[in-house]
Order: sequence, then C-alpha cells, then structure tokens
Amino acid sequence: MRENTKFIFEFSMKLLITGGAGFIGSHVVRYFVKKYSNYHIYNLDKLTYAGNLENLREVENLPNYSFIKEDICNRKEILELFEKYKFDGVIHLAAESHVDRSITNPLEFLNTNIFGTVNLLDGARNIWKNNQNEIRRIFHHVSTDEVYGSVLEGSFTEESPIRPNSPYAASKAGADHLVKAYHVTYRLPVLITRSSNNFGPYQYPEKLIPLFIMNAMEN
Repeated sequence: MRENTKFIFEFSMKLLITGGAGFIGSHVVRYFVKKYSNYHIYNLDKLTYAGNLENLREVENLPNYSFIKEDICNRKEILELFEKYKFDGVIHLAAESHVDRSITNPLEFLNTNIFGTVNLLDGARNIWKNNQNEIRRIFHHVSTDEVYGSVLEGSFTEESPIRPNSPYAASKAGADHLVKAYHVTYRLPVLITRSSNNFGPYQYPEKLIPLFIMNAMEN
C-alpha cells in the first residue's frame, strides 16, 4: 500500500524551476518537460533582458508545462504561488549573474540573489513543514564557483573557503549560507551546486564566447 501511495505522489510531482527562460534554465526546463512526462513543470521567470520565451517554443504547448511570469523578489506573490500549487520540488536558477553589472548596480544583485532566494525558501518551508514524509522533497539551489574567489594554481574543492571577490559572487555566497541555514534551522531538504562557466546554445550575447563569435561575424 505504501508503494502505491508513493507512486501516486511521484506521478503527480509538481516541480518549480525559477529562471527557466534564461540560458541554463531553459535547458533544464526542456530536459525535465521532455524526459519526465509524469511531472508537471512550472517555469517561473521575470523575463528580464536575459530571459526569452523563444528558448522554450518546443515545449510551450506540452500538457506538463506551465509558465508563470513573476519576480522572486515579490514576496507576497511568491508565497501565494507555493500555497496555490503546492510544489513538491524547487530548482532555483533565477539570479542576476553578470559580474560587470554587479559592479555597476550591486543593490539589484543583493535583492534578487539574497532576498529573492529567501522568499523561495520560505515558500517551500511553509508548505513542506507538516508533510515532509509524503515524498522526497528537495530545494536545489544553483550557485556558482565564483563564491570561492580567485585561484592562481590548482583548483577548488567543496572544502575550499568562501572568498567572493565581486558583488555578484558575494550575493550568491550569501544565498548559499542562507540555504544552509534553512537546512540546519528548519530541516529543509536542500542541495547546493556550484558549477563553473557554462556555454552553449541560447546563451545571452553579453557573455564572453557568444560576444566574441558575434563580433567576429560582424568583423
């Protein structure tokens, strides 16, 4: 009986992916929508300059996909979305992520990357606190290797000290610490990943490789 109950919950899993109209996020959304037809994927994106729904044309009409236009900084709306949809899992990619922009406008990075993350953590905490055993829940926070700072030789490990050198990196490091704190304080099930630089299709042209390619194409 327990096996059947678990299957029902997994079959109706509702997964929230934030920042799903951006470069990395759109790859994640397309992957989950196409691979897991028994999951309903909710893509939440503010659609800033780096978000583009054209990245998701191939899945936008599939029955297990929904798009929600919202800003993770809007606390009231975020908490209401969690109450309404009862998300079973979160993959949190939404972030301000350009180092040069963070130097020009650090406050915007603090608001989105720190306070926006707290809003999502509270949304998950509110709806998971009384029914954590129904399904394997997870809050997956997508961070960056830039929280480790600079390295002249060798490489970082997960045990390396956190030494951010830009407002962007510092805002992501702050979010990492909050995610860990919610795990310890509220027993929220969390996962933090810190990937290095990514490149590929759909990348916004302010990034190094597409910028160079476009400049070369335009002589």
